[in-house]
Amino acid sequence: MTGFLFELTFFLAAPVWLLMICAPTWRITERVAASPLTVLPLLVLWAVLAAPVAPELWTAVSSPDIDAFRDLVALGNGAGAIWAQIIAWDLLLGQWMYREARRLSVPPLLMAPLLLLTILLSPIGLPLFLVVRAVWTSRARTRAQEPALR
Repeated sequence: MTGFLFELTFFLAAPVWLLMICAPTWRITERVAASPLTVLPLLVLWAVLAAPVAPELWTAVSSPDIDAFRDLVALGNGAGAIWAQIIAWDLLLGQWMYREARRLSVPPLLMAPLLLLTILLSPIGLPLFLVVRAVWTSRARTRAQEPALR
């Protein structure tokens, strides 16, 4: 059962990612990406996975220690709960990146690989997006000032 829930976690998030990457201009995508409720099913799975390992989870988060964390993720439900938490966080992060990119008119062809990278390795995808965001924000400011300069 734990293996099934572990796999289900990704499959619950995948449709939102697919919309943001493959259909970024659809109105439905914009509505879905604007909703924080997309992570609720993932948080329900987190709770189901975390409940049986609640003491180990509490130990790992209340007194952060590498050995306590190692003990937690050695348990199937512990690893599953951590996975559900990561997937939920990455999804919220991806939704924010998607909305920021739409607001700044970052081309979808540039955003697609950044979102894909965020699914796989958000600690790399986010900083790259922040660079793109800074460049696009700077360009927008420059364009806004150009008529005043003429």
